[in-house]
Amino acid sequence: MNSPAAAPALDRNWSLVAAGAVLGCVAIGAVFSLAVLLGPMGAATGWSRAGLSAAMTLAFLSMGVAGFGWGLLSDRIGPRAVALAGALLLGLACVLASRAGSLLQFQLAYGVLLGAAAAAFFAPIIAATAAAFERRRNLAISLVSAGVGVAPMTLSPLVAWLISHYDWRTTLLIVGALAWALTLPAVWFVRAAPAAAASTPAPATVADTAPARMAQALRSRAFIVLGLAFFACCAAHSGPIFHTVSYAIGCGLPVTAAVTIYSMEGAAGLGGRLLFGTLADRFGAKPVLVAGLFVQALAAVSYLAVNQLDGFYAVAIVFGMAYGGTMPLYASLARDAFDPRILGGVLGAASLLSSLGMALGPVIGGWLYDRYGSYTWLYVGSMMAGLAAAAIALAFPRAPRAGGGGLRPALQG
Repeated sequence: MNSPAAAPALDRNWSLVAAGAVLGCVAIGAVFSLAVLLGPMGAATGWSRAGLSAAMTLAFLSMGVAGFGWGLLSDRIGPRAVALAGALLLGLACVLASRAGSLLQFQLAYGVLLGAAAAAFFAPIIAATAAAFERRRNLAISLVSAGVGVAPMTLSPLVAWLISHYDWRTTLLIVGALAWALTLPAVWFVRAAPAAAASTPAPATVADTAPARMAQALRSRAFIVLGLAFFACCAAHSGPIFHTVSYAIGCGLPVTAAVTIYSMEGAAGLGGRLLFGTLADRFGAKPVLVAGLFVQALAAVSYLAVNQLDGFYAVAIVFGMAYGGTMPLYASLARDAFDPRILGGVLGAASLLSSLGMALGPVIGGWLYDRYGSYTWLYVGSMMAGLAAAAIALAFPRAPRAGGGGLRPALQG
């Protein structure tokens, strides 16, 4: 049970927030370096675009699967040890990828290993942040996730500059060294909340009860609703994120202008994280999430109503704010519903479902375009998926609180 003075004490771990933002920025920046290196690598090696792009697909799948494992492990040994392992693996994956002598070696190093390394910075650190904050929890989580949004505006331009001066192998080698230089010091500031640590039972008790409690959590109504909403939300926005540049080119926009639509979405997503986080701290995460999902659905289908750059920018701002702002709120809902001692595993499992949703949108969008020669059904389908996510989120149960304001270890079916 938390005393009235406990909440202000919990809300002081801003160094964790800063470290989480740095780690997320570097990890996602490293993963998306391939988008910049794709052309130069293909020209230098003769490896196919499809084969190189498959490394990105493997990275996302690896992030989803490994995220669940990292989350479970962080519940056992703490987030700092997991973040340290991820930092070491992140630089190593880049170095190994830079030395790859075949496409398969590159896919394993960049896709499997780098994806697994990047996943170490999400569920464990978001869980630690959620447990470390009470009054400003949503803002803190949103600031951690903002690091992901900053990556395309920081590391990607650096990689573009490097590849203009060096070959792709040297560029990846520098990225690996930079990843170590930035993430290893940041790991020092990753630590669990003292209040959460104080409430943890003796290690023997946790070891005896944690597996059963985790299994019960994953069967609970709260997790089923959370996971399905997260899956539908990601399926709703992944298709438009991936295909809107192609759709804009089909509307007659030049490639250079169409690409800026994606950048506008990313920039708006940063603002959305801060706005939605602040609103959720005031009005609650659930109503803000439902409203954001509804706006995301309407914004997705609104792309069909525009064909000029200014119209695309207007929709991209609303769409980017909506999907960027809603993403951190799932962690806040999970924090209300589940014991902090298993929160890493819960968020890892939810992230696995969200990764599947992210993988679904682009491939279905491509299939619909190939079949109908138009992106109309992609955007209509994205709207329907977004509305479904909002409807599912409405069913998230209210988390009862124990007397005195302490969070219950909620694992009810």
